[in-house]
Amino acid sequence: MLRGENELYSPCSVPVMLRHIQRICPFLSEAVLHPASATPKDCRNGIKCLIHKRGISTSPTLQKSQPPGSAKAPISLRTRLLVSCIIGGSAVGIWQYLRWEKREKKKLDRIQQLRTLAVGQGDFSLTDHKGEPCCKKDLRGNWVLMYFGFTHCPDICPDELQKLSSAVSLLDKDSTLPTVLPVFISVDPERDNVAALAKYVSEFHPRLKGLTGNQEQIKAVAQAYRVYYSAGPRDEDNDYIIDHTILIYLLNPDGLFTDYYSRSKNDQEIAESVKQHMKSYKSIFS
Repeated sequence: MLRGENELYSPCSVPVMLRHIQRICPFLSEAVLHPASATPKDCRNGIKCLIHKRGISTSPTLQKSQPPGSAKAPISLRTRLLVSCIIGGSAVGIWQYLRWEKREKKKLDRIQQLRTLAVGQGDFSLTDHKGEPCCKKDLRGNWVLMYFGFTHCPDICPDELQKLSSAVSLLDKDSTLPTVLPVFISVDPERDNVAALAKYVSEFHPRLKGLTGNQEQIKAVAQAYRVYYSAGPRDEDNDYIIDHTILIYLLNPDGLFTDYYSRSKNDQEIAESVKQHMKSYKSIFS
C-alpha cells in the first residue's frame, strides 16, 4: 500500500497527472499550473468541468458512498402520475370520510338534544279553520311544518308563514317527495275564532291548516311544544300584541318532533333540511 502511494506521487508521475488534468479540464489545469494568475472564475469553471466530466453530484444525498452498480434507474412519468393519483385519491377519501363522520356526529347530537327537550310529546285537541275537531293523530302520516302565532300579528307572523308556505311550494316541485302539510296554531284564542282563522290562512298556502281552541287547549299544546306566549297591555281600542316563540317546527309522519327552524333560516334552507330528513326517515312503527 505504501509503495503504491510513492508511485502515485513520484516526480515522474506528476507531469502525467497534470497532462491528464489539462486534457479533461483546461480551466482547472490553468489554476493548477499557474496558481498566481488563476482567477476565482477559473477555479469555479474548473470544478464545474470536472463535475460534468466525471458525473460527480454535489447533492448531499448522492454524495453518500454507494456500492458499484447500485445506480437507480430514473422514475418514469407514468409511475409518478400513478403515485400522485394514489396519494390524491387517498387524501380525498380521508376528507370525505371525516366530513361524513362530522355530519353523523352532528345528527346524533341533534337527536339527543331533541330527546332531552321532549318536544311535542302527548296529544292535543283543537279545532281547525273549517270548524272540524283536530288532534295530533289526525296529522300523522304527513310531514308537517307547524308555526305558532296569531292573526293580528303586524309583521313577524305573516313573514314567517310566507316563508313556511314558500318552503312547502319548493318541496311540491319535486314529485318524488311526499306531501308536506303546513299548520298554523293560534296562541290568541280570544280573537282567533274559526271564521277569523279561515280568512287568515286563505292568504297563504292553499293547504295551510289553521288550528285554534279555548284557553286551556292552547295552553296545553303550547306547553307540549315548549312555546312561550304572553299578551301585552291593551290600548284604548282594546287591541294588544302577543309576544311568543318564533319557530317553525318539523314533525315526521309518526307525529314526532324532528327539527325546528328559526327566523335566520330562509325558505330554501328549510326545504333542503326537510328533504334530507325525508331521505333518512325510518318509521318507528315499521
